[in-house]
Amino acid sequence: MKEARLPTITEIIIILGIFLALVLSFTVYLDLPIQLALFISWFVVIILGIRLGHAFQDLQKSIINGISNGLEAVLILVSVGTLIGTWIAGGVVPTIIYYGLEFIHPSIFLLATLIICSVMSIATGTSWGTAGTAGIAMMAIGEGLGMPLPLVAGAVLSGAYFGDKLSPLSDSTVLSSSLSKVDVLEHVRAMLFLSVPAFVISAILFTVAGFLYGGDDIDQARVESLKGALQDNFDIGIIMLIPALFVLVLLALKKPSMPVIVAGALLGAIWASIFQGMDFPAALQTAYNGFSIETGVNFIDGILNRGGVLGMLDTLMVIVFGLGFGGLLEKLGVLQVIVSTFESKLVSAGNTTVATLIVAFLGNVLGCAMYVALILTPKMMEKTYDRQHLDRRVLSRNTEVGGTLTSGMVPWTDNGIYMAGILGVSTFSYLPFMWLSFVAIALAIIYGYTGKFIWYTNGENAQKS
Repeated sequence: MKEARLPTITEIIIILGIFLALVLSFTVYLDLPIQLALFISWFVVIILGIRLGHAFQDLQKSIINGISNGLEAVLILVSVGTLIGTWIAGGVVPTIIYYGLEFIHPSIFLLATLIICSVMSIATGTSWGTAGTAGIAMMAIGEGLGMPLPLVAGAVLSGAYFGDKLSPLSDSTVLSSSLSKVDVLEHVRAMLFLSVPAFVISAILFTVAGFLYGGDDIDQARVESLKGALQDNFDIGIIMLIPALFVLVLLALKKPSMPVIVAGALLGAIWASIFQGMDFPAALQTAYNGFSIETGVNFIDGILNRGGVLGMLDTLMVIVFGLGFGGLLEKLGVLQVIVSTFESKLVSAGNTTVATLIVAFLGNVLGCAMYVALILTPKMMEKTYDRQHLDRRVLSRNTEVGGTLTSGMVPWTDNGIYMAGILGVSTFSYLPFMWLSFVAIALAIIYGYTGKFIWYTNGENAQKS
């Protein structure tokens, strides 16, 4: 068999055009699952791979390798699913909703959402877990206070992604730093120069929006109706928050994420049995099947009827198919060809930053999973950074910004599907309000072109790009 060759730009454009046509037609026009479009896309790329001279066995192996690289995400998502189910059943999430309606003033609600989700995400190291617990609660409180739900979702995601990127416990933080060959704490310090200003700017924006939408003309009767529905169906009290404190403390002590989350889920089931009057087997079953209730209030039912391993299956399949697709793209060298086409223009920190953000974003668009972006981007861009003597901390930071902060913007990625499903707001609806992500991307580009907070391996004082 002749030696395999790299695809041409024309071949790449054709294959990616077919991929996007499949995804958009399945989701927009045919109302078919995105997972099926991704599965079919495997075979479209396999046909190209065979045309390029690759053996089918090698292409199949690349699918397996791609999936294995992201299996940690699958384990964490399964754990988060169990946590959501039992924490709702155990009254943890309903109690957070109740106290939020009771004590948070509408004018500062969006700022409070940003801060609460940030703290939760820093402590747990998972944006998925934050959105599935505190995020659900804040969406319910926002509905009760009459806030636009896409705006609330934007505050939830801004906080969740901010905390996730600064937590040494975060799998995406560890992945982007390790593949860039940077110590994880050095990576977090580099992120601080970007994330903290982005947080401050986002906090100001959400505060202004809160005063615009959170006036004194809220429907107090609706608030009392939601609180009454929660009290009628759950035992509400401070003691219900113990499972959450248990998880936060252990994760803050840097205990392994998955067993701590699962232990927190078990504690939620115990709480459901002791305080909510559920049989323990039924309470434990919510870890797998999710929680289900009919309160008579449609929105409360919509927020609380979720969770469990089964509730994560759609996102799990997107991760599996997306990682497999990303493995195929890496085997064929698709992103490598794209980067090499523009290599001659990557002669400054500014251009290189923009290129890194684009490659990471394409990793999400084409690989359908944040892990594809975080795995492929450092591999594709590291030689460019080394050639310019740019410190690898800049590479890891730009990879994180382009790969993680854009993952929730694409409707067919793991993050896009999970966040839209768990928050009950479509991706395109909350996208305009992901203010922290947009500000962070803008700051990364500004830093690149101005030389601020750009470091070089040869000791240059990076005053210009």
